[in-house]
Amino acid sequence: MTEGVKDASALYEVERRAQYGARPGFRITELQISPSQKVPWHYHSNIHDTFYVVEGALRIFLQQPKEEVRLARGQTFSVPPKRPHLVTNGGDTSAVFLVLQGIGDYDFVPLT
Repeated sequence: MTEGVKDASALYEVERRAQYGARPGFRITELQISPSQKVPWHYHSNIHDTFYVVEGALRIFLQQPKEEVRLARGQTFSVPPKRPHLVTNGGDTSAVFLVLQGIGDYDFVPLT
């Protein structure tokens, strides 16, 4: 089993990353990814990842069970704890999205 990290920013590249309202057990991160960038396969031990698309489109691939979710501007989707997921840009322009993470201790467990 891979060890989770508290700060995943060094594990993948994005165009822009900003954090808002971080509190113990909860945080909101805004990410901007180019059409070729992705958030690699991972899961969180204790928290939900709730995605909200501000601009562009997202594709979220999930395991256990295998599923693909496409989100357009204004749409949301929540991934429960321990469910592996991969996030990619679902369009041909940059995608901007918020990730609400909580409630609980954040970790990022990469899949190997």
